[in-house]
Amino acid sequence: MTMWIIIFWVSIAFAITTLFYVSARIPNLIEFINLNEWGSFKQFSLGLLITLGVTGILTLCIDFINAVVCVMYFAMIWALSDFAFWLIEKLTHITFEHYYAGWVALLLSIIVLSVGWYLDHNVWQTKYDLKTNKQVPDLKVIMFADSHLGTTFDDMDFAKHVKTIQTQNPDILFIVGDYVDDGTTRKQMINATRSLGKIKTKYGIYYVSGNHDKGYYGAAHRGFSEDDLFNELKKNGINILQDESVLVDNSFYIVGRKDYSVQHEQGGHRKSIEELTKDLDKSKYIIVLDHQPVEYNKEVVARVDLVLNGHTHGGQLFPFNQVGKWIGANDLVYGHKKLGKTDFIVTSGISDWAIKFKTGTKSEFVIINIMKGEKNESTAN
Repeated sequence: MTMWIIIFWVSIAFAITTLFYVSARIPNLIEFINLNEWGSFKQFSLGLLITLGVTGILTLCIDFINAVVCVMYFAMIWALSDFAFWLIEKLTHITFEHYYAGWVALLLSIIVLSVGWYLDHNVWQTKYDLKTNKQVPDLKVIMFADSHLGTTFDDMDFAKHVKTIQTQNPDILFIVGDYVDDGTTRKQMINATRSLGKIKTKYGIYYVSGNHDKGYYGAAHRGFSEDDLFNELKKNGINILQDESVLVDNSFYIVGRKDYSVQHEQGGHRKSIEELTKDLDKSKYIIVLDHQPVEYNKEVVARVDLVLNGHTHGGQLFPFNQVGKWIGANDLVYGHKKLGKTDFIVTSGISDWAIKFKTGTKSEFVIINIMKGEKNESTAN
């Protein structure tokens, strides 16, 4: 908890710093008005007024959090642009007649944020080919996490993504947490789950919960509880695994873990990976579904073969996309990693939560082909 408090206050400090930086630089863009007689305080006040006005307009168009993200990106790019033009002037001994650095920063910010919006609101397919020496049938696995229904798409759009998933003819489908959010309505949850239940697979659909599925503001806020969600999932033939395992086709195991937040935020208990796997036949292939990418070393010791995670949103924003790993909150932020004989895959999520830009990654669902052999590969398309 202390770590997240530090992150919160660092974020607040950074937001305030960027607000002041942009406010101080904006008067340089207004070359058509002579502000030389205004004085530095009046010039800064004008810049602050314009910055707050633009932030207000963006808040009305999207929301406050994403408006702040836009301003922060603008400030970072502007600072880099200022430095680049300063360096050019120093090296070339050329003095620019106009303040091009600010206009270049504005243009680049629009491009970067537009691309970030596009990467967040569209869904790609990322493919991994994994090979094992264990006697397991060739499996085509599809996995997605972090749909946060109602954020970048509603239940109708989710149904379209479900149809795309079905065209891949998966043998099995895994939903690795944060299927819904506090902003998800009961209608969206029910309709989306009905669509999900129509997917035809050989071995079924399996779900584990994430930290947002329970809801942070109570059932009254969104119109349904976690139990309501579970009941709807079961009604549509979706298997829920909460600290339990299942043997499929007498050839491979699926181990579903309760979310890390159950124990570390909600004061509950989740079984250790050792408890969950101690009675399993280790000669069979073992797949672990765990929303958050944590406790990798313990999962390696437990001799599981594949661990599937979400939660990180792929790091979300560049250049902050590795922060979760640097501060020890996550063992892996995105992609594929092999430790010992265990493969780990973290998805960036099929959708998003509060921030509606992805500048360090993209929205996706994951296709995993598990085959007999030794070499692992990964591709994205």
